Amino acid sequence: MNLEFYGGAGCVTGSSHILRVKDKTILLDCGLYQGKDEKERPNETFRFHPKGIDYVILSHAHIDHSGRIPLLYKLGFKGQVISTKATADLCSVMLKDSGHIQEMENEWKNRKRIRQGLEPIEPLYTARIAELSTYLFQGYDYDELIEVFEGFKVRFRDAGHLLGSAIVEVFIKEENSEEIKLVYTGDLGNKNVPLIKDPTMIDSADYIIMESTYGDRLHTNISDEMGQFVQIIKNTLKKGGNVVIPSFAVGRTQEVLYSFNEFIESKALKDVTVYVDSPLAIESTNIFKRYSDYYDTEAQAIIEGGNDPLDFEGLVFSSSAEDSAKINKIQKGAVIISASGMCEAGRIKHHLKHNLWRKECSIVFVGYQAEGTLGRAIVDGARKVKIFGEEIAVNAQIFNLHGLSGHADRDGLFEWVQSFKKKPKQILLVHGDTEAQQSFKELLVTNGYNARIMNVGDTIKLNEKVIKEELSRKSRIINLLNNLDNIDNLGKKEILAAIEKIL
Repeated sequence: MNLEFYGGAGCVTGSSHILRVKDKTILLDCGLYQGKDEKERPNETFRFHPKGIDYVILSHAHIDHSGRIPLLYKLGFKGQVISTKATADLCSVMLKDSGHIQEMENEWKNRKRIRQGLEPIEPLYTARIAELSTYLFQGYDYDELIEVFEGFKVRFRDAGHLLGSAIVEVFIKEENSEEIKLVYTGDLGNKNVPLIKDPTMIDSADYIIMESTYGDRLHTNISDEMGQFVQIIKNTLKKGGNVVIPSFAVGRTQEVLYSFNEFIESKALKDVTVYVDSPLAIESTNIFKRYSDYYDTEAQAIIEGGNDPLDFEGLVFSSSAEDSAKINKIQKGAVIISASGMCEAGRIKHHLKHNLWRKECSIVFVGYQAEGTLGRAIVDGARKVKIFGEEIAVNAQIFNLHGLSGHADRDGLFEWVQSFKKKPKQILLVHGDTEAQQSFKELLVTNGYNARIMNVGDTIKLNEKVIKEELSRKSRIINLLNNLDNIDNLGKKEILAAIEKIL
């Protein structure tokens, strides 16, 4: 039994890990590299043979976890994609939209290549290929034990990150051996986020593949941020500007709509027009409404009271390009929610082009901005950015609200780990920047956990004896250090880092 790491290892995006059991090859997620990662790790090729994959087990629908499934299909994969039912439905619109973006970006690249006298290239995949790949999906309910093949079972638990997002429990039983349990977190959700339930606590695992996106920082209190959010909108509209919210079409947009429903119902905001300018956001919002049983208790109570938590007076959905162009002409009084969330593609770039240079406007980020993206450049304080080849001044006020983040922060991640009744043999850290991963690893190791940061090409043999021995050595060293009163915490960290290298 081998576990191999190919994407989302040593970086944030492109999640992709292989589990080899008996004669089967199982791929855990198949994500697209984005931002800086895309420049360093090409999306066009895999470091394994697509035809050799028997199953894809998909944690959730976000493109950095699902976005290369159409390419896998294009290159010969004809196996089964196993996910929750909601993830399968969301992927049916998200992957097709991703294919459309690939075609549009490829067309732009080819115009440039032809002018340079170069041969045109193919898109990564088309919307049609993406649509065909979704026929491979098989959706299941949360908490349902699924026998994929003999000796290999899977169960999806609610990860609280996105509608249908899952923590994947994998149970492996080979002949004449004890059952091994592997838990893959996918993306762990932030607690108390609107609409979505909190992450499920798991009580046992031998190995954990764990995300660490916010492993080095804490989110601000969400209720405080909601008050700030309302004040930003009021102040901006009073100044005669627009509020532009770059938002992931699937997940974050619906949570923002839920928040606006609360603002309108409570009279915190009055006479506000909110435009959702994203065909994908519109389609995914309709899917969200079909899965209201996945909502948290507060959202379900709103529905039982006869209200739609994703609708309110003043909400306008914009699907056509003509409608989007009309929004760009609005000079004041508009709240514009548009995709993509990291400002890398889609209609949000047009809205930034028309509002970013205006000092009376506000840009409010409500999600993670990967390094190398336009969104990250703006959040990091760039005074000028290029949009569609044109240099645009950043004069608008920039806000970055972490309270609505779909990822658990450092404390949330650690609380989830502590829910295990017995320490896992090994925690394998993925999906994070270097600083975040190193910080979270130090927290785990200091508290007696056997943690390791994974990089592309790393292989773990699920060898129970070796891991037990290594964990025992580390535990004895940690206990010894904890009993030495004359060594401060900083000294302990330095010694542990040295020991880690030796081990």
